[in-house]
Amino acid sequence: MSANTNVQKIVPFEGSKLSKKEQIASMFDDIAYRYDFLNHFMSLGIDIIWRKKALSYLKSLQPKKMLDVATGTGDFAVMAEKKLHPESITGIDISEGMLAHGREKIKKLGLDDKITLQLGDSETISFPDQTFDAITVAFGVRNFENLEKGLSEMRRVLKPGGKLVILEFSNPTVFPIKQLYNSYFRLIVPLIGKFVAKSKAAYSYLPESVKAFPQGEEMRTILHNTGFQAVTCKTLTFGICSIYCATR
Repeated sequence: MSANTNVQKIVPFEGSKLSKKEQIASMFDDIAYRYDFLNHFMSLGIDIIWRKKALSYLKSLQPKKMLDVATGTGDFAVMAEKKLHPESITGIDISEGMLAHGREKIKKLGLDDKITLQLGDSETISFPDQTFDAITVAFGVRNFENLEKGLSEMRRVLKPGGKLVILEFSNPTVFPIKQLYNSYFRLIVPLIGKFVAKSKAAYSYLPESVKAFPQGEEMRTILHNTGFQAVTCKTLTFGICSIYCATR
């Protein structure tokens, strides 16, 4: 059984007849209005530091044309614009609810000439081969219905020498961080989700999806097998989060 099969089994709504992809879209539509706040609140703002660190891996590349996959409300795309100053960033996501919030935010920031958010699926990216200098994904790859297919599509639309940077939660292994993290994720996070975003299911899905997702060496192997080169993995904050870098 591939790692991808394990990830695919983890869905937000057990017993639903919808595919994982449809469930994810519906879940994010429901929580879109509180998503940014909850991200920063539940990570105590550390996620902002993680995002900055991930983008630092693209500094030397100076990408002109970027794609942000699973862009959500465009938070990572906005940060990429400020840090890297590319000519354009396209963000794609399967949740129209998240994109609508993102477009509002981008318009308020006066960045709608630089950042475009559009409905799009990581497994069928609607751009020609070798379109982008860099691709970013923040906390999105574990939601892919077919991980390998999504990675292959991202490689296809990357230019030769282009870079993929993935930021994703991982499971810490060091005592007592592992125990504290597991308790927080399993007991506290779903409660916060229930009362703040009115969606316990969404935030119960989060720890389960992190647990099932391939990490470290396993994820590096999957990226290699998908055709990427120079694959690296850097863990942050006692292993709570990981940055994967890969080149086409």
